[in-house]
Amino acid sequence: MLREVSQANRSNELRRRWFSDDYFDLIVWVHPDLTVSGFQLCYDIARQERALTWTPTLGFRHDQVDDGEPVPTKNLAPILIPDGVFPAAAVLDLFVARSQEIDSGIRTFIFDKLNDHAKVDRKAQPAPPRDAFGTR
Repeated sequence: MLREVSQANRSNELRRRWFSDDYFDLIVWVHPDLTVSGFQLCYDIARQERALTWTPTLGFRHDQVDDGEPVPTKNLAPILIPDGVFPAAAVLDLFVARSQEIDSGIRTFIFDKLNDHAKVDRKAQPAPPRDAFGTR
């Protein structure tokens, strides 16, 4: 279940709120009036971490998180590498199940953005072929 870990803030930056569990890390940037400015939702963090980032100016970006650790004795910084298709519907379902305890305004905002992304994905999928009778 997602729970707030911290509010990591600097005086000259937007307020940043961090929520985490064993599957997700969610960082949300918030304006002083508490409206969401952007977010990064990292998922499948224990196995093959990916990150979906959204900002109003750039829209969505989906990346793989390369932890930079090919050898355990090195301490390299993680970097984001562009990744393939974002599994919006699956991540949306998990987010709904795991976000019950976070701020309702943030939860609704993230849900709406993930839902919008899932709708776009469904529209982009080709329709199944029709048979000889015109049915699918």
